[in-house]
Amino acid sequence: MAGKGFRGLGRAFGTLWSASAVSTLGDGIVAAAAPLVVTSLTRDPVLVGLSVFVQQLPWLVLAPVSGVLVDRVDRRRLTVAMDAARALLTAVLAASVFLDAVSLPLIYAVGLLLGSCSALGDNASSAILPSVVTSADLPRANSLMFGTFSVLNKLCGPPLGAALFGMAAGLPMLVDALSFAGAAALLATLRLAADATSTTSTASEPAAPAADVPMRRRFAEGVRWLWGQPAVRTLTLALCLMNVTLVAGFSVMVLYAREHLGLSDFGYGVLLAASAVGGLLGAVVAPPLQARFSASVLLRTGLVLETLTHVGLALAGSAWVAGAVLAVFGVHGSIWMGVDRTLVQRAVPDGLRGRVNSVFMALAVGGSALGALIGGPLARTFGLTGPFWFSAVVMAALTVFAWRPFSRTIDTVPVPVPEPAATNTTSTSTTSTEPAAKPV
Repeated sequence: MAGKGFRGLGRAFGTLWSASAVSTLGDGIVAAAAPLVVTSLTRDPVLVGLSVFVQQLPWLVLAPVSGVLVDRVDRRRLTVAMDAARALLTAVLAASVFLDAVSLPLIYAVGLLLGSCSALGDNASSAILPSVVTSADLPRANSLMFGTFSVLNKLCGPPLGAALFGMAAGLPMLVDALSFAGAAALLATLRLAADATSTTSTASEPAAPAADVPMRRRFAEGVRWLWGQPAVRTLTLALCLMNVTLVAGFSVMVLYAREHLGLSDFGYGVLLAASAVGGLLGAVVAPPLQARFSASVLLRTGLVLETLTHVGLALAGSAWVAGAVLAVFGVHGSIWMGVDRTLVQRAVPDGLRGRVNSVFMALAVGGSALGALIGGPLARTFGLTGPFWFSAVVMAALTVFAWRPFSRTIDTVPVPVPEPAATNTTSTSTTSTEPAAKPV
């Protein structure tokens, strides 16, 4: 996907994509292996869901610090540091599995620390993509990122992770640790031209926060800006609730696959990969669909498809049906995220990007955390399809509620992001406060 698709996007984007590709493959491998490690210790849906919840919790706690920090420090260096820390933490987890010393408290502790690194590093990285490509190229750049994510993280990673787990339970974690180290090394070589990373302050784009402004006030600026923009506000609230419903079911997916569908460990990995087939197709068709249809049409369609996804998984009696439902979900997911990311990236002023991203991601990942927290109890009380029925009802209500707001406000992007300089080549400048980093 990197060949012809990179034409015109520049060397900086190519390096950015390479670092993302390396780490996203490692994460895809662990996405299948980590739940298998947890279920080797417990079959309780609540305890399984808790392993997902602890990784999302730091986004809620660290959101104010993360947003302000990203708007004040060298974003590349922050992301490199967080990737290096994640490499070390994942290596510790791998060692504990190899030495047969792994336990649920250790998994929860490492998950909490990994989530903290993610809250800082991923926020920094997500603020960078609009600085390395032009506003007009954002749909194509996002599609390349999401397409790569679908292929490596969703299609290749889970079956490979399940296979590696069968060879040695700690091997997937070791590979993930190496992937984070590789991403950090790649990003450490990346520099942007100074004029492409300088903050341009206009009447509609606040300058970077001064050092003597209290952190609470800086964070509040991001909250006020997001809440004052109808399009971004609607997207944020919708995505938060969608993540609640999605993760409520997916937090116990390993038990659903094993006990409801009767799949083996490898079959579970293949099931996770099913959505990647659709995700890849979605990444290919997203740019032309965005050019042909309005954002409101695409997002309304996405609401309907996500509701039907939960109904389909609740009714699925075989792996073939569940796999088909996940493939359709993958198409929808890539298109939705392409529209969502493009709208937000174009709207947010550069001087506020870190703080607004932290609010956006705190609510989005906060929804995931809540979903992980309630998925286990729902499965324990109503069976393994219970979370999907719950999600279908909530998504149907969200579809009704968001139908009119999406039509009325979502196509309005009030503040276009200033386009970076045409030269996206490497530079020896170290004075920039906004070097490139790996996007989420």
